[in-house]
Amino acid sequence: MGPQDIDPEYQHHGGFPEYGPASPGEGFGRFVATMRRLQDLAVSADPGDAVWDEAAERAAALVELLGPFQAEEGKAPAGRTPGLPGMGSLLLPPWTLTRYDPDGVEMTGSFSRFHVGGNSAVHGGVLPLLFDHIFGMISHAAGRPISRTAFLHVDYRKITPIDAALVIRGRVTGIEGRKAFVAAELVDGDETLLAEGNGLMVRLLPGQP
Repeated sequence: MGPQDIDPEYQHHGGFPEYGPASPGEGFGRFVATMRRLQDLAVSADPGDAVWDEAAERAAALVELLGPFQAEEGKAPAGRTPGLPGMGSLLLPPWTLTRYDPDGVEMTGSFSRFHVGGNSAVHGGVLPLLFDHIFGMISHAAGRPISRTAFLHVDYRKITPIDAALVIRGRVTGIEGRKAFVAAELVDGDETLLAEGNGLMVRLLPGQP
């Protein structure tokens, strides 16, 4: 059974326009990787006023370069480039999809200095973002119609470290009409449970934003 069988208005994606994958070329991948490194340095560098002034000027020049090309949502390659970590979106942690099946989704990746909340541990607010990202992937892989997150609950079991290879796995645990219940676990290389989450994805009604 496909999403069209569940939702006859599936082609309207609720109020969502239909976004296809982007193929922006290698330059975009290099740009995103450099920007991720810049994010790390922005929260960790301490060079002094003179260098900060120069850095601000260079950042301003980049804004001036890209400003004329700002596009509508769904037109830019950020978030639409599945071959890049985090789908090319700087909002998402740079994780890579390693399994995408109706019965489950898996992603691998790590966190960096940009994600630190304190004492080399990942900020607690970053983990719900990762869980929400995989919950959307789980829903889509399971053939569910376009849905929004109704609730998301995260239990923190151990400190999540930066600069360590991690895995997150999740699946649909139950379906009730428009509702899909989902769950996922974040583990380290030794399969130690770091955090687990559960949530509810609710199918959008036709035209619903």
